Amino acid sequence: MRHALTATENARRLDAWLRAHFPEPSRSALQRLILEGNVLLNGQAALPSARVRAGDRIEVHFPPPRPASLLPEARDLDILYEDGDLLVVNKPAGMVVHPGAGRRDGTLVHALLHHCRGQLSGIGGEERPGIVHRLDKDTSGCLVVAKNDAAHRALAAALKAREFIKVYLALVRGLPRSDRGRLDAPIGRHAVHRQRMTVRKDGRSARTDWKVLARGRETSLLECRIFTGRTHQIRVHLAFLGCPVLGDLLYGKGSVATQIPHRQMLHAWRLGFRHPRTAQPLEFSAPIPEDFRSVLARFPGSPEVR
Repeated sequence: MRHALTATENARRLDAWLRAHFPEPSRSALQRLILEGNVLLNGQAALPSARVRAGDRIEVHFPPPRPASLLPEARDLDILYEDGDLLVVNKPAGMVVHPGAGRRDGTLVHALLHHCRGQLSGIGGEERPGIVHRLDKDTSGCLVVAKNDAAHRALAAALKAREFIKVYLALVRGLPRSDRGRLDAPIGRHAVHRQRMTVRKDGRSARTDWKVLARGRETSLLECRIFTGRTHQIRVHLAFLGCPVLGDLLYGKGSVATQIPHRQMLHAWRLGFRHPRTAQPLEFSAPIPEDFRSVLARFPGSPEVR
């Protein structure tokens, strides 16, 4: 598929300009596309770092997806909805969404390749077929997967336009001073601890609305709706609020929040969007996992999850 566009604004880098106009592929996939000669800037091959100026003509060629080199794996999937364009799964805690450094098998993608018999969108590349958005390994709950490129593009565009409804449940250490609030705080990578994200003035915009569903003696159950999808967004924002997610080893700061041995208590509870083909509103909810409920019982005075 070929696209020809004219830049209407200046951009620091060609890969950043492409990322803004084609949000579906990862940045590394776009850089690879440029380096393989599939992107022309004013009719010439260019580097990812090339400057884009208003009036420049950019031609982009997306070659047909190569067959996935990953092997399908037969694994049980909790499917909340499925049709010819997409499926919504309830991802269990502990399952990585796609292969990456240090994890080459046992991912959700491997299970999806088996379940869908390879019929997944190729936009995400060989290692992320069908993946429109992600959940952390130890976060459970709703996740939508695209079966074809048209569905993927429509879902990714809706996600970029903040038309998705994404609501999480978080069991946190601490009692917020108010019953609800909004965290509109930019997030960027930590200057020293590169595996961590943090609130910083020069970060990317991030918004999380939260409200208290129940209060315990030392813990609270929060409903969090996110309007952006920054890495570790809820975990970073709630730690910034002073109420880290229970079990979060990265952002719990050595408190009782890290004393749950198995995972952070964060669950992607509800997911809503318009169907990419019919525009019909869809909304799904993932049942609260038993491990989430059982953690509550280990803290005297903790709120009850219904």
